[in-house]
Amino acid sequence: MAGLASSAKLLSPSLFAAQANSAGLGFRLTDVTEQAGIQFQHNTGAFGGKYLPETMGSGCAFLDYDCDGWQDILLINGCDWQGYRKTRTTLRLYRNNRNGTFTDVTLRAGLDHEFYGMGVAVGDYNNDGFPDILITCVGQNHLFRNTGRGTFVDVTNSSGLGKREGFSTSALWFDYDRDGLLDLFVCNYVKWSPEHDIFCSLDGKHKSYCTPEAYRGETCWLFHNRGDGTFEDVTASSGIFDSSCKSLGVALLDDNQDGWPDLLVANDTQPNKLYRNQRNGTFRDIAVEAGLAFSNEGKARAGMGIDAADFENTGSTGVAITNFDNEMIGLYRPTARGFEDIAAQAGVGMASKNSLGFGCAFLDVNLDGWLDFAVANGHIDETVRNIRGNVGYAQPPQLFLNAGNGHFHDVAAEAGGNFDAPKVGRGLAYADFDRDGDLDLLLTTNNGPAYLYRNDQLSHNRSIRFHLVGTKSNRDAIGATLRVFAGGMTQSRMVKGGSSYLSQSELPVTFGLETRDRIDRVVIEWPSGRTEEYKDLASGHSYLCTEGKGISSRAGY
Repeated sequence: MAGLASSAKLLSPSLFAAQANSAGLGFRLTDVTEQAGIQFQHNTGAFGGKYLPETMGSGCAFLDYDCDGWQDILLINGCDWQGYRKTRTTLRLYRNNRNGTFTDVTLRAGLDHEFYGMGVAVGDYNNDGFPDILITCVGQNHLFRNTGRGTFVDVTNSSGLGKREGFSTSALWFDYDRDGLLDLFVCNYVKWSPEHDIFCSLDGKHKSYCTPEAYRGETCWLFHNRGDGTFEDVTASSGIFDSSCKSLGVALLDDNQDGWPDLLVANDTQPNKLYRNQRNGTFRDIAVEAGLAFSNEGKARAGMGIDAADFENTGSTGVAITNFDNEMIGLYRPTARGFEDIAAQAGVGMASKNSLGFGCAFLDVNLDGWLDFAVANGHIDETVRNIRGNVGYAQPPQLFLNAGNGHFHDVAAEAGGNFDAPKVGRGLAYADFDRDGDLDLLLTTNNGPAYLYRNDQLSHNRSIRFHLVGTKSNRDAIGATLRVFAGGMTQSRMVKGGSSYLSQSELPVTFGLETRDRIDRVVIEWPSGRTEEYKDLASGHSYLCTEGKGISSRAGY
């Protein structure tokens, strides 16, 4: 605090108060978007036609596309509608310069393509060591293979993914049959196209954005990786097919801890789905019996974003699902019989009731060993203020700090960086982009800019990070579970893609350790079924774990 006091004369009263508050939290967020060189503007293509997709986008991702050990940034964009073209907009790939700044390499990387993008999923589907990118779109999705030379090639058609068009949203890579190859799951929203747009109106005269009830649902898609660069559509044969879905978010988890990956899908105005892996290439939806399909009142809510993680440090995975305003976030604790929604008693329910949540993520923002919860909020229509007095179009993000006793508290207003300024939030992802051991946040807005928030620790809490490389398992080790034991505290994390909303966070995993300088041991359960254990590892390091070949560290993160 002495440092803060000595600089008080240089700070405005409001800024000084914000820094003092963040110091009390043990960390501070700083908006570094401009100084990092992130210059991005999302384009919904809105021209007055009130097309449904204009309210929904878009996502973001952290990925190390050039494998230099530093996380790069990918921001998804829409475009003008056919017949109303005015400007050309594309996604943006920003290369990490390793000094807190980024360079736009979209054109150089071969990603300067125009389409109506929604979400992103990153995964090394051909196990060549370089991450590939799937962009979900309104219309045709696009698969870009990483050449390993700093460029990408559009392989949508040659991969077999060019045969389906829809209104795709979130997606993730995972190895559902554990053959060492990443398969692909894609969420779809509703059956919509400009040619089949429906006229909806609040006053009977002027067109307004429709709710999803105006359109028929659409099934999610599952594509099996054949291992030769192509994919087989196994949606029907796998048990995934369900044309009543209106899916926006998907999370990877191992619900019954049998070592086989399961999927949880957030649906808008339809029951959520929990697809349990039957270990024979098929899935069975058990969401109703697990208590995840409906609210406590037995109603299907408007699910948007989703994440799954061990937020109670019990070794079992809990779930969070963001919903429409007046519905509250669902925060689900695992029980012997399934899940129970504890949002109200945990302090998340009422705090989120007047917000419309989209992207969300569990992350240990203060490195105390307990997973906190970040949420991007924003309404779908700028006229909402005329409809409801208690909500707005732009809404403050939320950052729920985990007290470790079953309670969360929103500290967004004290976190600094003007983080709680109202935004029309959509995508949300995290990564340690500056390699200082803590997790930074990336947030996108609808028809607006993206925001990059650097996280700085003020309490001297430390962390330990792990980057897994599969050999028999898929190279990204997606689906692997790590358990860290340190001084009586046990934490678990899964290597996973997807989650949040239309977005993906980094694949390396971070464990906060408070001020501990070592962990007793880490146990890694690989997707192949192999288990490895390493003891007495120092904090303040990032460890590379290669399946069957051991562990190595680098000084610093």
